[in-house]
Amino acid sequence: MRPTYVASPPSPPSAHETVDAIVAEAKRTDIPIRLEFAQSVSVDGEAEAGPLADFVQKGDRRGLVLWMLALTKASGDDFAVTLAAIVWARALGFDLPETKSARTAISKAWTRLERRRLIARDRSGRLTRVTLLREDGSGRPYERTPGAAGDRYLKIPHSFWLLGPSPRERWYDVLTLPEIAMLIIARTMGNGFRLPLESVPRWYGISADSALRGLHGLAGHGVLSIAKHYKSAPLAPQGYTAENLYTLKEPFGPVAVDARARRRGQR
Repeated sequence: MRPTYVASPPSPPSAHETVDAIVAEAKRTDIPIRLEFAQSVSVDGEAEAGPLADFVQKGDRRGLVLWMLALTKASGDDFAVTLAAIVWARALGFDLPETKSARTAISKAWTRLERRRLIARDRSGRLTRVTLLREDGSGRPYERTPGAAGDRYLKIPHSFWLLGPSPRERWYDVLTLPEIAMLIIARTMGNGFRLPLESVPRWYGISADSALRGLHGLAGHGVLSIAKHYKSAPLAPQGYTAENLYTLKEPFGPVAVDARARRRGQR
């Protein structure tokens, strides 16, 4: 069959078409992220915030989505990806991805990821080659050690890239930064997990206000259920206490295990 030629170049692909092409080359059906990206455990056994906290504290939504996209794309033994800046800019929805300002914005986002020691950069011809580093921000190489102690993963389904609340939208460009952060944290939990807001700053380095906005935002999108449970407490002012139990819903849940079987890091 002969190739079909046209007299002029086709229209540039849309942001969603570009993301679709990146996801299509991935060898997985989800984004694997080590748990230590959200939370690690100190030498004395206390919970410590992972690199996720810095994205939220700095309001760096673009950097977080770009890192997740690189994590989706990178494959092979070198865990590296090489794409033109215009492709990354187009994937992230820049109105004019071919402009110098768009390329500069992408370069600055990579620089922020370098400072967090989540990636390393070098050149591959005229293009930037991005190599993943371990998700804990230690600067160690990103090497897979399945089954190793402490080397556990959360997984964000590719629905994050491919689906959305409407046919014209995708979750990655609809969810706010607090919502993405709480989605990541929720994926480390099981179904019906509890998350006292006053403990979130200590456990995850994220303010209680950001956590509340993220959880309620996910619930507003219909991808998180919130069930209020009451417990008798005769010495409490009202005679009872109440707590929220959270469960992710499609397309991000439910998670395969019950939260009671996955109590971790909450001390």
